[in-house]
Amino acid sequence: MVIDKPAGITSHDVVSRVRRILGTKKVGHTGTLDPFATGVLPIAVLDGTKAIPFLDEGVKCYEALMQLGVATDTLDMTGKVLRESDCSSVSEQQLQGIFKRFTGPIFQIPPMYSAIKQGGQPLYKLARMGQEVERAARPVIIHSIELLSFAPPFVSIRVTCSRGTYVRTLADDIGASAGCGAALKELRRTASGPFEICAAHTLEALESAAHKGCLSSLCITPYAALAHLPDIPLTDAGLAKISFGRSPLWDEATIQDGVEYGKTSFVRLSHNGILVAVARLAESGDSLPAIVLKRVFM
Repeated sequence: MVIDKPAGITSHDVVSRVRRILGTKKVGHTGTLDPFATGVLPIAVLDGTKAIPFLDEGVKCYEALMQLGVATDTLDMTGKVLRESDCSSVSEQQLQGIFKRFTGPIFQIPPMYSAIKQGGQPLYKLARMGQEVERAARPVIIHSIELLSFAPPFVSIRVTCSRGTYVRTLADDIGASAGCGAALKELRRTASGPFEICAAHTLEALESAAHKGCLSSLCITPYAALAHLPDIPLTDAGLAKISFGRSPLWDEATIQDGVEYGKTSFVRLSHNGILVAVARLAESGDSLPAIVLKRVFM
């Protein structure tokens, strides 16, 4: 399911709330959001957690509100203000030029206030102790930066980027390039791979649905969540073989061609539109690749 995370709580807090609402411990999330951020937080429950490693969340979309003329230790307005500058000379045209310089493959230095571990210790814990350590720059891709509104000192942008991108860092870098500094005032994730804000539900809606016994209306099946993977429907014989943990043969599938594969190609194995397993297609001595089970959902 897709939760519309509210501001002021961590992604782990959302998981804890979902556990209490659904009465199960088997709950996980993908793509951590900062406490001040809101929006799309995919949540996997029960056997849905098995699908997490195979999800396609390589591209994410955010809408962010930057405040020009200020720099903070957390790179957002929840942190300590380190310096303030006059931003009155920054023009819309200047920002558009800066956006172009930050579009494409770039390197980012992760913020100190992040969950990345260094020496076994999360960076944010070191930051809270007043320590700052050297961090290696990481490659990310900024697919696009779109200016939504320009009303200094506030600038609203839409960012489409790769997994692992810190929009806080992007805002800080943009502010530094503009010569006045910038920090995020608001951040909302509107998409994470195929999961979009239009399909997101609040925690209150989830609790109401659980009370009314209509949770299925809020859920996305593992089969649909992995729609980016090619589908190989199985016969009854193929289904039976998987139930014993054995990889099916092609004569136990209802499709035998039209599936491209490589050494790391994953596919869905389904029966009557229900996901029963994720498999990898591997080279074999035959004309068709071997079907190798990776995760069974039965």
